[in-house]
Amino acid sequence: MHTDTPDKPADKRAVTKKINPSKATPIGRDISDAKLRALKPTEKAYRQAVGGGLYLEVMPTGSKLWRWKYRLDGRENRFAIGKYPRISLVQAREAVEQARKLVQEGRHPSLQKKINDLEAAHGRLHTLEDLTTEWLGIKTWEDITKTRRLDMMARVVFPKLGALPIRQITPPMILDVLKTAASKNGISVMAEAKRTLFGIFEFAHETFRVDSNPVHRWRDALPKNKTQHKAPLSKIDIGQLLRDLDTHGGSYQIQAAFLLMWLTLARPSEVVEAQWSEFNLDLAIWRIPAERMKKRREHLVPLPRQAVSLLRGMETVTGHRQHVFPHRDNRNRPMVVASFRQMLHVLSWSGKFSPHATRTTGSTRLNEMGFSPDWIERQLAHAEPNRVRGTYNHAEYLDDRSKMMQTWADLLDELKAGKSNVVPISREVKRA
Repeated sequence: MHTDTPDKPADKRAVTKKINPSKATPIGRDISDAKLRALKPTEKAYRQAVGGGLYLEVMPTGSKLWRWKYRLDGRENRFAIGKYPRISLVQAREAVEQARKLVQEGRHPSLQKKINDLEAAHGRLHTLEDLTTEWLGIKTWEDITKTRRLDMMARVVFPKLGALPIRQITPPMILDVLKTAASKNGISVMAEAKRTLFGIFEFAHETFRVDSNPVHRWRDALPKNKTQHKAPLSKIDIGQLLRDLDTHGGSYQIQAAFLLMWLTLARPSEVVEAQWSEFNLDLAIWRIPAERMKKRREHLVPLPRQAVSLLRGMETVTGHRQHVFPHRDNRNRPMVVASFRQMLHVLSWSGKFSPHATRTTGSTRLNEMGFSPDWIERQLAHAEPNRVRGTYNHAEYLDDRSKMMQTWADLLDELKAGKSNVVPISREVKRA
C-alpha cells in the first residue's frame, strides 16, 4: 500500500532561507526615495539594486553610496557617483545617463570625472588678477610698461572682474566693463583694456584654463575712437584749454601735472611718474633717468621760470614723498595718465584733444616760430632718424633749449590771457 508523503509547504524554503544582504536585491524602476531612506545598515555591506546597473551600496557605518556597474572593453567596471541622499535618486539616474554616453564613446566615467574636477579646481584657483600677473610675467616689456598696464587693470577691470575665477567670466561681463571704461575713463582706456583682456584670455586658452576667448571684436557694440589724438591745437584752442583748466575744480595736483607737461613738452607718463630726486630747481634742470625714457637714454629738460614756480609750490605739498604727483589711493606710487583723460572728459575736451597731442602741438608751434628743428627734436627726446648724423650729434643744445622753452612758456601765458590775435588757418583751406 502506497503511502503518500505529506507535501512540504510551498513557501517553506522562502521562510527558512536566510537572506544574504551582500547580494543586490532587484527592485526596478518603481523604487522610491522613501524605500531608500528606510534601508538599514547591517554587519556587512550590501547592495540595493535600482535598475540599469545602478545600485545603492549600504555600508555598515550607515553610509549609502551610489554605484553604477558597466562593461567596457570586455571588462566589468564600477563608477562611484556619490553619497545618498546628497545625490538624490533622480540625480543618480541622470548621472548614469551621462556616464552611459561616455562609455558608448569608449571613455571611463570615473576618469572623466577626475579630469572635470581637476579642470574646475584649476579654474577656481586662477582668478583674473592671478592670470594678469602671470601673463605680465612672461612679457618682455620694461617694468615701467608692465606697471602701467597693471595700474590700468586695477582701476578699470579688477573692481568688477578681478576676484572672479576666469572660467566664470563671460562675454557680457567683459562688454559691460568695457562700456563703463569708455564712459568713465575715455575710449582710449577702453581700447587698452580690451587689448589687455584679449591677450590675457588668449594666454588662458593656450594654457587650457578656458575653452575659448570671451573677448569679442565688438565692431558695433562699443564706441569708436574718433579723436584725432595727434592733431595739433591752434593758438586760440591752446588758450581756451588753459583757461578751462582753471575751472576744473578738481585736484590741484592733476592740474599742476598737466601744466608741467605743457611747460616742458615731456611725455605724459614722464610727467606723472616724476620723482623729486630728478629735479634741481636751483639750476632749473629736470634730469629724467634712462629707465624712465622711451628710448632708454637719460634726458635733460630745461625748466622755464613758470615750471620752477609750479614745482616749488608742489614741493610744499608732496616734497616729503618720492613722487612729485603721488597716486590718489596709494601715496607711495605715482599718479596715472588716465587722470589727465578723466579731467579732459570733465572739461568736455576728450573728443578734441588727448594728452599726447601736447607734444605735437608744441612741436608745430615752435617750428612756426622759427626755432631750430634740432633744438625741438632734442627737447622732445626724439631719436635722430639719420643714424650717421645721430652718432656724431650728441649736442644737448641745453642753453638754446632753455631760451626756447622760456619763450614757449611766456607764449602759453599770453595765450591763456587771450592776448594772442593769431587766427588759425582752417583745415579746409590748408587742404586746398
